[in-house]
Amino acid sequence: VNIGTAFHPLSYTLSCKALPETIELIQDFEMPTVCTSIRVSRDGQFILAAGTYKPRVRCYDTYQLSLKFERCLESDVVTFDILSEDYSKLVFLHIDRYVEFHSQHGHYYKTRIPKFGRDFSYHYPSCDLYFVGASSEVFRLNLEQGRFLNSLQTDAAEINVCDINPVHQLFAAGTLEGRVDCWDPRVRSRVAVLDCALSSITDGTEVEGLPSVSALKFNGSLGMAVGTSTGQVLVYDLRSSRPLLVKDHYYGLPIKSLHFHDQLDLVLSADSKIIKMWNKDNGKVFSSIEPQANINDVCLYPGSGMLFTANEDPKMNTFYIPALGPAPRWCSFLDNLTEELEENPESTIYDDYKFVTRKDLENLGLTHLIGSPLLRAYMHGFFMDIRLYHKVKTMANPFAYEEYRKDRIRQKIEESRTQRVQLKKLPKVNKELAMKLMEESELPTRKKKKKGNVDNLLSDDRFKVMFENPDYQVDERSEEFRLLNPIVSKVGEKRRQKLSQLVQQEEQQDEEEEEVEGRGSSEEEESSDDDDKSWVEEVREQRRLIRAEERENRQQEPQRHSQPRFYQIKAGEEFRSFGDVARKQKMQKTSLEERLQREESSGRLNLNDTAVGSKQLTFTLKKVSMNYPELSCFVIFTGCLLVTAAGQMIMSMQL
Repeated sequence: VNIGTAFHPLSYTLSCKALPETIELIQDFEMPTVCTSIRVSRDGQFILAAGTYKPRVRCYDTYQLSLKFERCLESDVVTFDILSEDYSKLVFLHIDRYVEFHSQHGHYYKTRIPKFGRDFSYHYPSCDLYFVGASSEVFRLNLEQGRFLNSLQTDAAEINVCDINPVHQLFAAGTLEGRVDCWDPRVRSRVAVLDCALSSITDGTEVEGLPSVSALKFNGSLGMAVGTSTGQVLVYDLRSSRPLLVKDHYYGLPIKSLHFHDQLDLVLSADSKIIKMWNKDNGKVFSSIEPQANINDVCLYPGSGMLFTANEDPKMNTFYIPALGPAPRWCSFLDNLTEELEENPESTIYDDYKFVTRKDLENLGLTHLIGSPLLRAYMHGFFMDIRLYHKVKTMANPFAYEEYRKDRIRQKIEESRTQRVQLKKLPKVNKELAMKLMEESELPTRKKKKKGNVDNLLSDDRFKVMFENPDYQVDERSEEFRLLNPIVSKVGEKRRQKLSQLVQQEEQQDEEEEEVEGRGSSEEEESSDDDDKSWVEEVREQRRLIRAEERENRQQEPQRHSQPRFYQIKAGEEFRSFGDVARKQKMQKTSLEERLQREESSGRLNLNDTAVGSKQLTFTLKKVSMNYPELSCFVIFTGCLLVTAAGQMIMSMQL
């Protein structure tokens, strides 16, 4: 039960689904499926409700704020009434023409009426029950004698509702033809007829079909309210055949319940959609309540501002309006809560304002309004009237509604596509990676255990940007990717083929808007040894290709002949000509043995003694036979052994 303000400024509502602050007045105040009718005992201690499914009646004790008992019934209840001060005498009218009596201990007696009943009333002075229904007769059952009495014969084809005046015991029955027949129980004769169908049609009233009487309620000795099936409420003085006031609900729904509030001269009328409270003299609306579920019945707690509703919903709503009266004695703490709400009202000064920043004002072209009464400075922005904001927004972007409409149409089309045979949707970015993840997710459980539990990144919100933002596109031509992902196996080739097939299927679906069934992915397994061998081979191949591409890039670089080339001569180096440089480069390409032979023939090879005692040697190693027959080569070493004056020995060796 939630506490919140109702539609009247001084009224507060305890509703089941209205506001977040909840107070559970009565524990388990609900039905399994639907509640059809609800009543309060005359002593105010017990609340009884009938509902389904299965058909049952529940009694709640307000002093204990909990369920007292529950009794299941054999059929659904059309309506019921409490004949005693408490729950000790109950009468139920069932949908299968049975009338069931319950006492304090439970089921007491059950009988049957000749026709299907729709309503009944109890005449206390004579202990007679008057039943009306799908018949022109009013059946009378005397509870003192325990037998049926002579029926009252009417001119109506069917009778919908009935009521008995608590002051002078006048019996009234509302008919299907829109008339109200009034009977005097003392003489069992009809004393008056009111044509409510004709009186309910006023200027501007639009009705479909003949209005019939759907609700009836007496107020005092002379007042009466009649509700029609077309949504009008007629207030009568029994001394006149013309209504004093006709109130229209403007919903075209049958009036289901009528109650009078004597302290404020109000009428509480309810249809299946709304409960309206209005003055019975001038029809001025006092308040209105519109629950989320359809209304079946309304019960006003006597002497208070609380009312209960039976809805087409498991929850039975409870509304408390302090302006109608105080809270009942068993929940008097509600008055304290409402007083606190009145003392600390919530600030709603900016309900009709829109908060905008300075950047928003620049986009809307309203910077010239800064400092005017149209903008109210607040924190890092301004408050402006919501109507002005919508008007300027429409002028600044007149096609906003069209864009919104197109987006909604696109969303509806996507929702309808979900009902079709689903294809594998690939993202726009990193399609091959998405294809690989899809295949891994489709692997059987046994193979998933071998490869490890790999989560599907496509369904993870943390990685969705990787498949949406083009900046995260994997560049397969880069050197890093080629070295880290060297394996281009048969699975990869087939994955590319399958990727192209899926892309073609998506394009065909967008063009033709037809249902296409996706093909299952084929899987090929490779052993771990084959993967390792292929990985080594592919790493070598990729390195070889990378070096080849680097050489080609160097060769294809344009030579800038128009600019001179400068060479730096180091200190101690003698520059002869560019021919010497070419000769040195040519000598570096020859083998070491050839260079030594040329130096010996030219007389350049010699031993030099220096002052510091250094020696220069030249040595040659012959052919060496290795242990591996497939590896044989000539290894020639030349080296220089230099001993410095400090006694350090430096050996340089070249292979």
